[in-house]
Amino acid sequence: MTKKVWHPVALAAFVVFGTSIAPAQSVRVGDLDVGRFLVSARDLPDPSFAESVILLIQYDKGGTVGLMINHRTKAPISRIFENLNTAKHGSEPIYVGGPVEMNAVLGLFRSQNKPDAAATSVLGDVYVVSSKALLEKTLAASSGPNDVRLYMGYCGWAVGQLENEVRQGGWWVFNGDARLVFDPYPGSVWTRLITLTERQTASTQSQADKSRLTLRVLAMTM
Repeated sequence: MTKKVWHPVALAAFVVFGTSIAPAQSVRVGDLDVGRFLVSARDLPDPSFAESVILLIQYDKGGTVGLMINHRTKAPISRIFENLNTAKHGSEPIYVGGPVEMNAVLGLFRSQNKPDAAATSVLGDVYVVSSKALLEKTLAASSGPNDVRLYMGYCGWAVGQLENEVRQGGWWVFNGDARLVFDPYPGSVWTRLITLTERQTASTQSQADKSRLTLRVLAMTM
């Protein structure tokens, strides 16, 4: 894991714990970038990332940072943000963003207009927010879980670390999809994406087998 590169708001307490499909999955390191999804392989050895879908929010010379989008907790926002004005969002759940700095929080906000100069676009109209003031502003402006979600902790990799994990088959790289970031059924997002990957892998293998068979048949008739 890499050192902290964001400056999220400290939490008041430590908490223990759709339907769209993003296209164009690959295992190419060159496809890694901000706004892409990482989908963990079934046999990924690190339990911290088991059955995870991660949105990359930073990918540069300083390292890589991402947020798990599919691990929803049972803890409501109001329980852990004792000093934050959560207003109408108090009963909504917080998500586990990753194993790094679990006493900190980041938010993802969907808006047609940039909500604040301090917000950073990571996927089309999806912005990452980290300061307490901006989180309060974001919560007040949003209509509900369809356009804002809060995450406890984040995922981090040192320079070159994630690339090695991709080469070793630990991750699939997908195009990001805002609809999946705010999917109403986050617990099934990983299953849907990994199933799609496995089906397409099987289809590719089947086509390859047919091509080899055709070549053998042609060779026999010549």
